[in-house]
Amino acid sequence: MTNELHVLEKEGLENDDFIQQSQAAETLFVNEFIDGILDPSKKMLGPVKDGGTIIANTAPGCWGPMLTPTIRGGHEVTKPVFVEGAEVGDAIAIKIKSIQVTSLATSSGYDEAIIDRFIGDPFVSVKCPGCGKLHPSTIVKGIGPQAIRCSTCDTETAPFKMINGYTMALDQKGQIGVTVGREGARRIALDAKNYMRTPENSVQNPVVALAPSDLVGIMARMRPFLGQLGTTPSKAMPDSHNAGDFGSFLIGAPHEYAFTQDELDLHRTDGHMDISRVREGATIICPVKVPGGGVYIGDMHAMQGDGEIAGHTTDVAGIVQLQVSVLKKVALEGPVLLPNEEDLPYTAKPFTKEEKRRARELAEEFGVKQVEEAFPVSMIGSGKTLNEATDNAVQRAAKLFEMSEPEVLNRATITGSIEIGRHPGVVTATFQVPKTILKKVRIYKTVKKQYD
Repeated sequence: MTNELHVLEKEGLENDDFIQQSQAAETLFVNEFIDGILDPSKKMLGPVKDGGTIIANTAPGCWGPMLTPTIRGGHEVTKPVFVEGAEVGDAIAIKIKSIQVTSLATSSGYDEAIIDRFIGDPFVSVKCPGCGKLHPSTIVKGIGPQAIRCSTCDTETAPFKMINGYTMALDQKGQIGVTVGREGARRIALDAKNYMRTPENSVQNPVVALAPSDLVGIMARMRPFLGQLGTTPSKAMPDSHNAGDFGSFLIGAPHEYAFTQDELDLHRTDGHMDISRVREGATIICPVKVPGGGVYIGDMHAMQGDGEIAGHTTDVAGIVQLQVSVLKKVALEGPVLLPNEEDLPYTAKPFTKEEKRRARELAEEFGVKQVEEAFPVSMIGSGKTLNEATDNAVQRAAKLFEMSEPEVLNRATITGSIEIGRHPGVVTATFQVPKTILKKVRIYKTVKKQYD
C-alpha cells in the first residue's frame, strides 16, 4: 500500500484521489452539502460501488437557500458522489428506493426579487443593500418578513420576499398537510429549525422564520418527490440553474458563472427538474459528463402538481435511499425518466396480455406479420420556454433512438404524452419505444426491470 501511494504521489495524485479510486463503499451515507455551486473540479464523496446504495439526509430546497446569501446557487444540494466505474459517455441508472419526509412544517409562496439586493441574478449574486458586501453572512433576528439580517451591518438582506405565502403543518404519517393561521405560523417560526428538521450540516436560514399565513385551512395530500436528482455538469454552475430554463439566466450574466447558449447546452445535465413523478419507485437514467458521474440530491418537496406553477412548493428535509448502477456506453445528452406505472399517461402504460392478444388478431386480419413489443420511456427536455423544452425532449429522443423527429412526434401522440415538469421550461416526452431499439441503445434491461 505504501509503495502504491508513493507512486501515485509522484504522478501528482493526492491521498484522497487514491482512496476515491480504490475503496468503494457498498452503502454510502451522505449528510454534507455544497455552497450552491456544482463544481466538477471539487472533490466528490465516495466512491460508492456500481450497484451500491446512497442514503442521504437532504436539506430543504428553494426558499431556505434563497434567504441565505452565502449559498450561491439557489439550492442546498448534497455533495456529489463518485460512482465506481462511471466514465464520461456512460450513464447512471438511479432507482429511488424510498423517500421519507422528516420536516414537521414548512413555508412557501409566490416570490418577488428585491431589486437592490443582487447583481444580475438574485439566486447567485446577492449584495447587502447596507454595507454592499457580496454573499454576506446573515443571522435570523426574530421572526417575520424582516427577520433575515446582515451579520455585519444588521440590514435586512434577503433578496426575495413572498407576495402570497403560507405555512403548512405536515402529518407525521406523511399523508396530509394543512396550512395554519397567524398564531400557528408564529409558533412554528419561534422553533424554526426544530419544525423544519434541517440537517446539522445545513447552513440555510429556515424559511418558516418568515411566518407567512396568507392561506389558512387548506388541506393538501402529501406525495414527496425530489426536485433535484442528477449528475454533475461538466462546467461549474449554480445548482438551481442546471436545466435549460433556469440556466438561461446564466447566458451573458454579469457574474463569474456566465455561460453562452452553446456552453449551457453542452455542460448541463438537467438535474434540476421539479418533476413530481421523480418519486419513490421511479428510475432516472442520467448522463455522465465527468468521471464518477457525481450523483447529487436535494430540493425534496412534500407535494406538487404538474408545473410547479407558483414557482415554489413545499420544501422539506428528508431521508432518501437510492440504488445506483452504471450503464456502460450509454451516451445521453439529458436524463431519461422511467416513472411508476401509475404515473404514466394512459396511452403509455404497458399493455396487458389481453390487449396484446387482440392486437395480434387485428394485425393478422390486415396482413401485419408482427406487432412490435415496446416499453414506455420519458425523455426529459428543458429550455427557456415550454415549447423549447418540448423541442429539446423530441430532439434528444430522436438522437438517442435514431428516429426522425416526425416519428418521435407520432409515437408520443398515439402511445404517450407531453407533460409539464416545471413551468416555464421542463417537460417529459413519454412514448412507447420498441424493445429492439432499447436493446440497441443499451437501456432495455433497466427499462424492463422497471415495468416487467
